[in-house]
Amino acid sequence: MARSGRPPGPASDTTEVVLTTALDLLLSDGAAALTAQRLHQVTGVSRSTIYRHWPTPTAVLAALIEVAPSPSRAGSGDPRADLHAEVDALCDRLRDKPVAAFLQALAATAAVDGEAAALRHRYVDDLLAPFRAVLRAAGLAEDGGAAEEAADDAVAAIVAPLLVDALLLDRPTARERAHRAVDRHLNEIGAP
Repeated sequence: MARSGRPPGPASDTTEVVLTTALDLLLSDGAAALTAQRLHQVTGVSRSTIYRHWPTPTAVLAALIEVAPSPSRAGSGDPRADLHAEVDALCDRLRDKPVAAFLQALAATAAVDGEAAALRHRYVDDLLAPFRAVLRAAGLAEDGGAAEEAADDAVAAIVAPLLVDALLLDRPTARERAHRAVDRHLNEIGAP
């Protein structure tokens, strides 16, 4: 038996138009531009459709996270080389406007919308995940215990300064400092 009524989500072309426009607005005007009214004005998609599927700027940001590409690289098996490759990849992503602008938008939105704070954590966790995966694959971050704690500390010490550079200080990431942090922390946890 056929169901009548609206389909459960927006049409794929509507989603593509709205989210592509939302990313453009985010990059040019910041998170404050992600209102249903502004998206309607720029896309021509009805306000009711936008309100139904993306009722708040936070909902738009969540939808953008869902469609964001998640780059994956095949590891070499050498945790040192793989972590250095992840540092380079993250520095490149932070240099390119979408990632840094997206994080800035999440931080600004989280100040006025508690739901955005959870999105910010999720997005940052996605940025940290490749570093954690390298350490897990090398057996340097077993679930629970001191090894996992040391691995989490190492990832934070490597990545946090890069995020501070890109987001708070608005300067290029200190790639070489991050590479030194990789070596220092791998030496501390006894990695090859």
